[in-house]
Amino acid sequence: MIKTIQRHYLDTIPIVPRGRIMALGMFDGMHLGHIDIISKAVSLAQRAGIKCCVQTFADFDKTGSGMLFTLEERIGLMESLDADEVLILNFPEIKDMTAEEYCEKTILMATGAAGVVMGFDYTYGKGGAGDTAAMQKFCSEHDIGCRIVKERDFEGTGRKCSTTWLKELLGEGRADTASEMMGGRYYFYSGTVAHGKQLGRQLGFPTANIVIPEEKFVVRRGVYVSRVTLGGRILYGVSNVGRRPTVESAENDVIETFIFDFDEDIYGAKIKTEILSFLRPEEPFSGKEELAARVAADKEEARAFLRQNGFI
Repeated sequence: MIKTIQRHYLDTIPIVPRGRIMALGMFDGMHLGHIDIISKAVSLAQRAGIKCCVQTFADFDKTGSGMLFTLEERIGLMESLDADEVLILNFPEIKDMTAEEYCEKTILMATGAAGVVMGFDYTYGKGGAGDTAAMQKFCSEHDIGCRIVKERDFEGTGRKCSTTWLKELLGEGRADTASEMMGGRYYFYSGTVAHGKQLGRQLGFPTANIVIPEEKFVVRRGVYVSRVTLGGRILYGVSNVGRRPTVESAENDVIETFIFDFDEDIYGAKIKTEILSFLRPEEPFSGKEELAARVAADKEEARAFLRQNGFI
């Protein structure tokens, strides 16, 4: 059973007598390197009998390409790694803090950290002026433990796991390799099933649609084999990520999923749709009949993938 993580902001985090272990970072990609940092912090906290608190940020998109995970999704992933607390820093409020102010106000005063864990390349403070060496010095001066987690080489490639690389993989439609970098988890979109124009239903393949938030990263537009979590049920299907050029040319990206062997009204329900394997790029068709024929072929290809890989 996944426990409920406690959420705090800088001005609301409670003081704990024995301190806490802080995992420092943004943790957007939640890749193997991030998992190493959080897992180390959780392990140290459990051994010391104190809480593990993971730091993350709100309203912070360094590249402008969108966040891989929304704040809610990130917190859910942290829960799954057994973190006790999350400290949410509003980036616009702290972006002008110097490195020294960040350490004083966040590590020492607000969290009362007994120890910190961070990646080898973690930077902090205005302009990223603070680095691991500066943090080690600060922690030594204030009797705070400090662990630096080394880079995680991805599958012997000689290249370190990174959020940037993860976005590159997803932008190329390489959902399987991206999953390996995220420790076996598949990239997903979550949200409330929205009403569309019901054109899929008219063509014989009703879909469950999620509007992708503007702040969230969009994978390579196209058709994917997918897995849907609806309440306690696991379902499979085929999903299109994009703007539906044949029928609509929408302004916002949508992930629309035809769920196999399923015909229930789930408008308003919350679902999570994971992308398992890329089938083909999104493309316009000459009309609805050609589109329907291609979707039928996509469904057969998706079923074959699911059987061959032991999903069904």
